[in-house]
Amino acid sequence: MKKNSDIKFILLLSFGLFSLNTIAAILPAPPDINAVSYLVKDFNSGRVLAEKNIDQRVEPASLTKMMTTYIVSNEIHEGSINMEEMVLVSEKAWRMEGSRMFIEVGKEVSVEDLLRGVIIQSGNDASVALAEHIAGTEEVFAAIMNQYAARLGMNDTNFVNSTGLPDENHYTTARDLATLAEAIIRDHPDIYEWHSIKEFTFNDIKQPNRNLLLWRDDSVDGIKTGHTENAGYCLVASAKRNDMRVISVVMGTDGMESRARASSSLFGYAFRFFETHKYYSKGEQVTSTAIWKGETDNVELGVENDLWLTIPRGQLKNIQPVVELNQNITVPISMNMVLGNVNLILEDEQLATLSLIALDAVPEGGIIKRIQDEIKLFFQ
Repeated sequence: MKKNSDIKFILLLSFGLFSLNTIAAILPAPPDINAVSYLVKDFNSGRVLAEKNIDQRVEPASLTKMMTTYIVSNEIHEGSINMEEMVLVSEKAWRMEGSRMFIEVGKEVSVEDLLRGVIIQSGNDASVALAEHIAGTEEVFAAIMNQYAARLGMNDTNFVNSTGLPDENHYTTARDLATLAEAIIRDHPDIYEWHSIKEFTFNDIKQPNRNLLLWRDDSVDGIKTGHTENAGYCLVASAKRNDMRVISVVMGTDGMESRARASSSLFGYAFRFFETHKYYSKGEQVTSTAIWKGETDNVELGVENDLWLTIPRGQLKNIQPVVELNQNITVPISMNMVLGNVNLILEDEQLATLSLIALDAVPEGGIIKRIQDEIKLFFQ
C-alpha cells in the first residue's frame, strides 16, 4: 500500500499536478523593534517592508539637518552658491548649543566646510550659518524648508528651525523622513557620498560621525543621527547590497546602541527575505498589438517609466503579467498613446498595473491598405 502511494506522489510531480514553484513564499514576521516608530523600505520600488506608527507625529531632533543639507545641495546645484564661497559666522550661529563644529564668530568659513560640519559632525552652529547665508535669517530659512517639504510630499512635517532643537511646532513622521532620505540620495548623489565619511576635522578638532553602522557594516553609507531628551535616539540609515538599496528610519529608541541595533535588524530582514528587480525599462517592448489601416499591421507597446518590484526572495519566476489590449485599434497612432495595460500578479496579490503605450507613431496606410482593412473589419 505504501509503495502505491509513493508511485502516485511521483506521478503527481511528473505531470505538474504538484509543483514546488507554486508554493507561496514564507515570510517571517519583521524583527521586534523597541522604538516609537520605524520603517524599512526599498529605495527603487518604494515598497515598505516593515513598519510601525509611520504616520505618528514625532520630534525629528538633528534629523532636521537632512532638510538643511538638501536645500544647501539644491542651492549649489542651481548655482546660487558654490562650495568655495565664504560664509561670515554670526554671533547667533557661534552661540548655538548642542552639537557643534566649533566655528568662531566674525570669521569666514567655506560652504564646503560648513556642509561637511552639518553632515558629519551634526553641527548646529554650521546649520544656522548656512541657513542665514542662504535666507538672511534662520526663520526665513525655516519657511523655505517647509516649502521644500510640501514639494516633496512630506505632508505631516513642519520645521521652525534648521537644527532640530526642540519646539512644539517642529515635527515630522517616519514616513516623511524616508521620503526626504530618498530625495537626498536621488537628487544629489555626489553630496550624499559625504554621509559615509566617518570623521571630520575643523579648527584642529576631530569629531566622529555618530552613525555607528558606518564602522560595522560596509554596505551602510548614510544618513543621519538625531537625539534630544524628548525625541530619544533616532537614526535614518541607508545600505546598498548588490543592486538593492534599502532605507530605514528608527525613531525614539533609548540609546545610541539601540538605534544602531534596530537599524541593523531592519536591514537584515529586508536583505535576507526580499529582492528588488527592474521588471520593465522605459522604452522596452513589453508586447505588440494588431492595428488597422496603418502603414504597418502591428505596433510595439511598452511602459512610460522604469518599473522596480520588491518581492519575496525566489518569487521572480512566479510573477504573471496579464495583458489587456484595446480592441480594433485604428490609425493614426501617436507615440505614447495608451493602447492597453498590463497587470503583474504574484500569487493573489496585484503588484502593479501599468498603461501600455505605443513606442512609435503609425500614420495611415495607402488607399488600398485602408480599403482592405475596412473590409476585414466589416466581416470581423
